[in-house]
Amino acid sequence: MVTKGGIGPMKKKLIKALAALLVYAPIAWAADNEIYVDQNGATANIDLEQLGSGNIIGGLNSTAGSLTAFDLDGTSLTLDINQIGNTNKFLGDITGNSITGFFEFTGDTNVFTIQGDPTATYGINNSNYNVAVTGSTNTFTLDHGTSALSSTLDLDWIIQGTGNTLDFDINYDLGTSYVDVDGDSNTLNFTGSGYQGGYFYIDQTGNSRTFNIQQLSTQDNDWLKIISSGNNGTVCVIQNDQGTSTSC
Repeated sequence: MVTKGGIGPMKKKLIKALAALLVYAPIAWAADNEIYVDQNGATANIDLEQLGSGNIIGGLNSTAGSLTAFDLDGTSLTLDINQIGNTNKFLGDITGNSITGFFEFTGDTNVFTIQGDPTATYGINNSNYNVAVTGSTNTFTLDHGTSALSSTLDLDWIIQGTGNTLDFDINYDLGTSYVDVDGDSNTLNFTGSGYQGGYFYIDQTGNSRTFNIQQLSTQDNDWLKIISSGNNGTVCVIQNDQGTSTSC
């Protein structure tokens, strides 16, 4: 019923509902940004930044519901990737020598995956990855030297948060890996193999951590140093100079 000179109760409710729709709908539209990369050549500098949730960095062949890896192929490549938000995805294949990567991820339930030299084209030598993560329940996978040895790898990861999972499978010569983890219920799976050995250093603070570490260099020494503070942890370490992987 409409009263004279005013707006009836039903119309007031309708106006309020429309106002709420106009305020909140743009938030949904602002999410789901997508960047697709296919780079071939030397001396490339790529700087990508995404803010928001549900964002994607992947390859040109990605389709709705199916993410493929971006293709970065060349020498003297520099990546600077920054994703801020939740449920973001980063999937890439990197082929080349002299790779420098700076990665910063802030948020929860994000997925980060890199394959280094999956086609054994260059051997992906002289690589340096610097990764900083702040958030929880994130998943990170690095498969470096997928089909051939990589030499002179410098890997630095700083993780702050809970329930994160890190999976490293590295085939290297003279690799140095440093991981600093601060938070509870984090899981680290590391497999390092190759000829000339690698150095792996972990500095961890938090409860209920799980470490599964395998060092399998065949012709030189592997080094491992763990500094850990917290309760209810599980740590499995296997060092085998026969190059044979044994499950923890």
